[in-house]
Amino acid sequence: MSTIFKKIIDKEIPANIVYEDEEFLAFHDINPAAKIHVLVIPKKEIKNLDDASEKDLELLGKLQLTVAKVARILEIAEEGYRVVTNINKNGGQEIYHIHYHILGGEPLGMIVK
Repeated sequence: MSTIFKKIIDKEIPANIVYEDEEFLAFHDINPAAKIHVLVIPKKEIKNLDDASEKDLELLGKLQLTVAKVARILEIAEEGYRVVTNINKNGGQEIYHIHYHILGGEPLGMIVK
């Protein structure tokens, strides 16, 4: 499952990195949908939430906490932000490596009421 994200993880493709540790990488989206638009990915390749298993439970929990940490680094946590993950074709997933979009830095319209 080699994706563009794997190439970013392996430093084969440059990215504007916001945060990196042993398990996760966060970088600015090249086609932002908000004033601030950052992607957070695990370095372990998992297709999406639908493809995750019980063995990924700890990693997925850490991923959630990493999203919040990155929002604080971006200084958008206090004002608020949106987190989105797309799953499979009808969910709008284009890159089949689980990733969360952090959107913020401006008021965002309601998607779900």
